[in-house]
Amino acid sequence: MPGLARDVLSLHQEEDRARYLGTQFRLQMVAGQYAQAIESIDALRLLRNDPPSQPPVFLQYEIHARANVLQAQQGMSFTNAWRQAFAQRFGALDDRRALQAEFAFGTSVTRVRGDLDAALAKIAGKRRVPLPDAIDLIRAYQVHRVYVALQPLFADALREDDALRYRIDRDVLVPTPDGARIATLVVRPAAAPRLPTLLQFTVYADDDVAWGDAKTMAAHGYVGAVAYSRGKGRSPDAIAPFKHDGTDAAAVIGWIATQPWSDGRVGMFGGSYNSFAQWAALKHLPPALKAIATSASAAPGIDIPMEGNVFLNFMYPWPLYTASNRWLDNARYGDGERWLKLDREAYARGLAYRDRPQVDGSANPLFLEWLQHPDYDAYWQSMIPQGEEYARIGVPVLATTGYFDGAQAGVLHYFRQHLRHRADADHTLVIGPYEHITMQAGVPPSVQGYAPDAAARINLQALRLAWFDHVFKGAPKPDLLAGRVNWQVMGADAWRHADTLETMATRTQSWCLAPGATIDTYTLSPRSRPGVVASQRVDFSDRRDADWAPPQQVVTTGLDPHLGLAFVGDAVMQEIELAGPFGGVLDFTVNKRDVDLTIGVYERNADGEYLDLAWWLQRASYSEDRRQRRLLQPGELQRLVVKDTRVIGRKLAAGSRLVVTIGVSKQADRQLNLGSGKDPSVETVEDAGEPLEIQWQGSSCLTFGIRD
Repeated sequence: MPGLARDVLSLHQEEDRARYLGTQFRLQMVAGQYAQAIESIDALRLLRNDPPSQPPVFLQYEIHARANVLQAQQGMSFTNAWRQAFAQRFGALDDRRALQAEFAFGTSVTRVRGDLDAALAKIAGKRRVPLPDAIDLIRAYQVHRVYVALQPLFADALREDDALRYRIDRDVLVPTPDGARIATLVVRPAAAPRLPTLLQFTVYADDDVAWGDAKTMAAHGYVGAVAYSRGKGRSPDAIAPFKHDGTDAAAVIGWIATQPWSDGRVGMFGGSYNSFAQWAALKHLPPALKAIATSASAAPGIDIPMEGNVFLNFMYPWPLYTASNRWLDNARYGDGERWLKLDREAYARGLAYRDRPQVDGSANPLFLEWLQHPDYDAYWQSMIPQGEEYARIGVPVLATTGYFDGAQAGVLHYFRQHLRHRADADHTLVIGPYEHITMQAGVPPSVQGYAPDAAARINLQALRLAWFDHVFKGAPKPDLLAGRVNWQVMGADAWRHADTLETMATRTQSWCLAPGATIDTYTLSPRSRPGVVASQRVDFSDRRDADWAPPQQVVTTGLDPHLGLAFVGDAVMQEIELAGPFGGVLDFTVNKRDVDLTIGVYERNADGEYLDLAWWLQRASYSEDRRQRRLLQPGELQRLVVKDTRVIGRKLAAGSRLVVTIGVSKQADRQLNLGSGKDPSVETVEDAGEPLEIQWQGSSCLTFGIRD
């Protein structure tokens, strides 16, 4: 390979100077010309003129080259030479740039070996190698050679670097007022004075993840802290997700405020469960808690483990994942086939929902405990703020969610309740085409089959840190947070800003359920009409659909009948922008004492593709008050108010149609409500009785926000 690299060096020419240097330094490294390779890397950096906030490009290759130079000049081993070069070059970076630079050292050796094997296979058996193929081979060889050399050395070298930059305490046990102890990790800049602390409180006990989160905060000029829920990690207490997090997080915050490295101010951050913990802490108003930055916030009893008072099966394995040991049971939680089989079998056999642990063959006491609270009762209310408790929350809040985020319902619940009880709440909402994971891991080019606009592909973690800098350090507020509500309009490649959810739109338009031109087709009409316009019949005794599951992608080529009756609007003559939550009323009669209803909102474009814009799930008996069940009178006209729905932000292109599905929930991945009037958790297929029949009235109308 060195001989081939020298031959290619004599022939290598490219008009693009940056491309030339990017190839040249690799050829020089393989040829053994390490000093020249360093010069080429330096020239490339000068040409690129990257922002000074970024780490030097190709730092991992520069360090490898310097190690070889040191080895040749001083006769030391490669290991010692590499460690010295790393300490000199990586150690010279400031904390933020060093944190970014770590990524380049973590490439998989298996992956780069695969690239090398592919390059070798491409030239196998050839007597002459085309110059481009030779360059590709040398590049793959150079990358593989560098990572094989550095990966056994990098982890220890990074630990030594971290020990110089930070003061680290991995073994804190913070006492709570009732005698429990909370495992906490603290990372702080080595030479810093008293600083504000950014805390994550989580049930997901994973020291590697916790270390990365705490270190990130420390690299940005804060004390970084991660605390685990009671009983997790090194905590010796009983594990009880949700129950004690508010008081325990408040205890950790109080402890932080008394430490000599603390300036007395604490902010909280994190997504999903970790966002719930922030609201749980605010319920107790710890004085040192000055700001929270939430993402995909879970709201127990509102969106998990039930939504619209309907229990959701995806939460069934969660207690086994989080509460079966002091860390996480990844193997059991990740056994997707096991949970699909459980859904199919329990559904197909028509068993009671509460019998799922027997079918699975494994105890699940927390799941059974949840089922004892189908109302939004004191059990759930004790976990997060309620009513006037929101009026006392005056700290700044940053909340991020996505159109495709299952937890959007929880995020909006907190937002609505906060503003409902405190009109001047400093509560900022950000929403875009994101789903639950992308908000925490980065926005990819495709999100569940949808390609986000360029404007949507922002660094949400950097936005959060910039917001914390605004709150704690007086930095300017990020421009994207110009309003209390900030949303990315899908299809418009733009962000909009408003003060409330209601003012996202400049006007509203209603569409009512109406029959279509032919039997079994349905339309959306701008006018309501009296009488029955559509009928549905659902046989809960028929379980032949046990294998059906809702689409995993938000872009599809059709709508499955399982989703309900599809009401199709007229094609729009010119583009129209939908903005904000939808609402309305559903008028119907049903022959059962209860029913779980679903609404889906879609755009069907001119090519016949459907984009999932929003959905809604509600047990009818809880539609007036989630705290108290009121059974229906079979055969009597019912009016169900559609409220507190998810947010839509989409520009419909000319030729697109608005499509609404109205359905009765019947699928294997959520609790069934057979309409007998019993608690749905105890209903079996024997309670199904005659098929459910529902008659939809033409006075059923949904209202959507339009932004002109």
